[in-house]
Order: sequence, then structure tokens, then C-alpha cells
Amino acid sequence: MSFRSLSLSTLVVNSANDRHGELENETAAIGWLFNNRENHMRNLAKDIVAQGGVYDPPLVSSEGGKFIVFDGNRRVTCLKLLASPKRAPTVELQRFFAELREKSSGAFPETITCQVESDRDRIDEILYRRHTGTQNGVGQSTWDDRMKANFVGRTGKASGVHVADEIERRLSEANLWDRRRKIPRSNMNRLLSSEAYRSRLGFSVARGQFEYTRDEQAVLKALLRVAEDLTSKKIVLGDIWDVAGKRQYLDQLEREGALPTALHVPRKQSSVPLTTKLLHLPPPPKPTPLPKPDPRTTLIPDYLSYAVTWSGEQQRLKAIWEELQFHLKLSEHPNAVAVMFRVMVELAFDNYISKAGLQTIHENDNLSNRAGKVVTDLFAKKKIDKKYHDECKRLQNGDQLFSVATMNRWVHSPTFNPSPQHMTSMWDSLSDLVVLCINA
Repeated sequence: MSFRSLSLSTLVVNSANDRHGELENETAAIGWLFNNRENHMRNLAKDIVAQGGVYDPPLVSSEGGKFIVFDGNRRVTCLKLLASPKRAPTVELQRFFAELREKSSGAFPETITCQVESDRDRIDEILYRRHTGTQNGVGQSTWDDRMKANFVGRTGKASGVHVADEIERRLSEANLWDRRRKIPRSNMNRLLSSEAYRSRLGFSVARGQFEYTRDEQAVLKALLRVAEDLTSKKIVLGDIWDVAGKRQYLDQLEREGALPTALHVPRKQSSVPLTTKLLHLPPPPKPTPLPKPDPRTTLIPDYLSYAVTWSGEQQRLKAIWEELQFHLKLSEHPNAVAVMFRVMVELAFDNYISKAGLQTIHENDNLSNRAGKVVTDLFAKKKIDKKYHDECKRLQNGDQLFSVATMNRWVHSPTFNPSPQHMTSMWDSLSDLVVLCINA
């Protein structure tokens, strides 16, 4: 750790701040802060001018000749806009910062004292221990549940199961790994921080324990490859720091055939052990059923966690997803839900087409044709099985309720009213396909 006086021009507002997840660039991050925290930002800017600077040094790390801000993005943003009011996202805010700048006494600071850290894991530990008070926007702003989820999804900390330890134990028990060789735990946890990434390796911890979702031997083989890459330093922290890096590495493994596919279905164990059959023991008592969740009120159930990861260029798609999961109520906004559902499906398909570089897509292909070609490509790449392939191909059937034609009628027909029950049934069938397309 060191404290250095850095030029304001060398500081970069973090576009992957855990407050919002990954955004495209610094400008988008500044815009998000004012769209979601404008009153706090105004109060903070006023306080900076009144005090003649900031008291808490921002936490930064060097990258490419600049310094990325990991804590203190609001402070740095206010300083940048006071130095250059025209960078504010609206005319009104430009006027606000220009007037504040005129009120400031003395020379405006061109440098700011920062805490400089080179160890990204240490930065994450620091971040996790901060954000405990707001003071109406002047102090550090508390993370809400969504922000904490962004942090956990990025780092893998506090996910319940210690993934790296569990992987090392299972590889050792299968005589595939020497326990004296230590897997870089923080890097393994960071790489497999989300269910989306764990799913690609063939396991899940969604229910609080390690479970195979693909054939055990295929999964262990893939995990061994990852463990070797991390331990040998072939893959280092910088390679898997963000969503793009994690996807790039896992895509590389997939191209090499190192990941389990839909063909690697886990073997089912006999429901009744042989000894039980021989001894004619009575069946075990039925477990107490889990409490049912609250009645479903949104298209995407707000009580379920989906294995989806968001990159910086997917902000509109992410916003639509969150509106459909948390804000638009089926009973109150069926037409809005229907239209946004249709938009989300199209954007998800377009994302897959772009990321997968599908050459079979033509400019005049309608959504139905694009859907069919996406499903065919996913099946060819063994990302879905034959049963789900056939189910999703029904989207091209224009005369059935489960079809793109039906979704088009939601948008364009003056008489076709969307049914909440029909929409939820369609989402339950399409959800895996949409998630695969988003995570492409």
C-alpha cells in the first residue's frame, strides 16, 4: 500500500464498478451515477467545494498508464466535473457544476492523494469492508442487495460454498491432483464466481452444495484443465478479471473440446439401493416440503436466481431483464410485459448471432428464421440436447401459441390480448434458451 498524489487527468472512473456492474466506458459510468444518485452527487459536489477538497483518498490501481478508481468513484466524478463542467451528462448539471466551480475559493486542485494498490485481491478485501454509512450522500454510500450481488458475482466471495477448496478436494479424491500443489484459490473462485460459468464446467452450487450437472468424469477432466492452467500461471488474474476475460477463456476451452457438453448427461443413480430391496425395508419418510414461494407476480420470477452474466455492452438488455423480473407486474402491466418480453428475446438472439458469428443469418431474415438458426447452431455445438432443440424449434410454427408469430401479435395486433398465464408458460420454456444467448 502507498499513498501518492496523482493528477486528476490520470484517474479513470471505473466502468465496472460493483454499484452498476460492467458498463461500456467512463462516460456511461458517470451517466449511471447521476441517473441513479443525482441528489447524492449534488450533495457531495457541494461538500467538496465547501471543504476545498476530499478527505478520504480514493482507492486506485494502475492500468495502462492510467489509474482505475475502485473506491471513491463518486468523489472522483465530482472533481472531474468541477474541473470540466461540460462533461456532465445534462445541460442542467453542466450549469450546476459551472456555478459550483465559480463559488470555489482559491486554485482548483489538479492533483488528489490516492491510496494505490497493485494487488487486486487486496482491493476486493478492502471494498468488502467499506460502504457502511451514507450521511445523505456526503459519506460512503451503502451497497444495496443488487450491488452486493454484483460484487459476489465478480469475485466469488461469500458465495456459501468455497468452490476452489471443493474442486481441489474432488480432484485429489479422484487421484487427479497432488494436494501438495496448491490451486490459486482466489483466481479459481473469481473465474467460477457465477452460476453461468460454473454451469459451463458442469457443476452448480445454487442449492448450497456442490452438485454435478454433467457427467462426473467429464466435469473432473475440465476442472483439471482449469486447475493446471491457473497453477502453471498460463492463466493469471488479469486474464479473468472481468466478464469479457472469463468468457474468452471459457470459450477457448470450449473450442478445444475441454468443456462438458449436453451429451455428457450425468448418470442417474438407482432410486432404491439394492440392500433396501433385499431387506424389504419400509420406504423412508417423505421429506418436509419446502415452503412455497410467494405467488408469481412478474414474468421472470423474482425469487429465482438465473445463471446469467452481463457485459458492458448489454446494459439495455440487462435493464429490460430487471424490469421484467422486478418491476413490471403481470396483473397490472400485461401489455408492457408482452412487448418487453418480445424485445428481450430479439435482443438475446441478436447477441448470440453477433457473438457466435453465425454465417447462416441473412439481412432479411425475420425473427422466426433467426430463432430457428440460433437453436440449430446451439444444438450443433452441443449446448442443448435434442429434446430441448425440438421444443425450441416450435418457435417457427406460425399457427401455434408457442411461436414468434404469437409474440409479434402481442406487439402489432389491435385485438390480441396477452395472457399472463400464457406469457409465464412461454418464459418457463424459453428461459434456458434466452440465458444461453445472453451468455454467448
